[in-house]
This record gives sequence, structure tokens and C-alpha cells, in this order.
Amino acid sequence: MTDYLQAVFDMLGPAENRYADPDAWIRLEQEIGRRLPADYKAIVDAYAPVQLNGHLGLSSHPACAWRNLGEEIRSDAEGWNEWRAWEADDLEPNADPRVICNRPQITFGTPDGFVPLASTDQGAAIFLAPEVHGFSDGIVVQGSEGDWAGHPMSPRRLPAS
Repeated sequence: MTDYLQAVFDMLGPAENRYADPDAWIRLEQEIGRRLPADYKAIVDAYAPVQLNGHLGLSSHPACAWRNLGEEIRSDAEGWNEWRAWEADDLEPNADPRVICNRPQITFGTPDGFVPLASTDQGAAIFLAPEVHGFSDGIVVQGSEGDWAGHPMSPRRLPAS
């Protein structure tokens, strides 16, 4: 089985771990009311703040005073909660984040809402979601064209043989 986290580390090179601080992650998770994915925390610990491959921005870390991840999550969530223009779009059910995540309304920065994790230089936004396609926990992406996609993180159970 492929170790995807190790594959990312192999691709990006030696980790700097400038701000690795488990207590900072605990404080952040208590503040937002959600556990963050372990692989995400490992990559942020290893490289953030950074723009990976010129596209993916991991622009902050919870232990970095000048680029604090908690402050960035709060600020991004506030902006998303205020800007709700996407709700008026005529979205197909498979591209509507409310359908993808089984929520009548989407909130940002709440334990039962979307937590902003990263963004790209091409305008995509990446969120942690409490449910995706019927699986607890997942990633939801709003692409640069306003399209939404959901990716469950929970392992799919194989049918009994």
C-alpha cells in the first residue's frame, strides 16, 4: 500500500520543521472545535509557511506569530460567511456543497461547518468538512471557476465476502 504522506515528503525534500509544536495544534483544534487531519498537520509542520510547487499555499502555522494559522482560519471563515454569492448559483446536485456534505446550509469556521485549510494561486479554496458523500470527515474544494467537489477521507468499507 502506498504511503502518500511519505510520497509527499519524498517529492518536497527535507523538512524544515521550523515551527513544529504539538501544543499549538492542540490549542488550535480546541479553538475551532475540530481535529485536523494528521497528514495535514505533518505537512504544515514540515514546510509551512510556504507555497508548494508555485501553486498550493500553506501560508501559515499555528505556532508562527507572524503567519498564525488560527488567525488565518478565522479571517478566511469570516470572509466566506460574508460572501455567500455561490449560494445563488444554479448548481447541479453533485456540485452543490450542501448536497455533497448533507447540510441545509454551509457555515465556515465552525465545528459543523467548513474549516479553511489552504488555497491555490489559481483561486481554489480547500476546506475540511464534517461529512462528505455520507462519510464522516472529508475535503471540499471550491475551484477557481466556482465549482465544488468533495473527497471523503474516511476509508471506504469493502463489502463482506
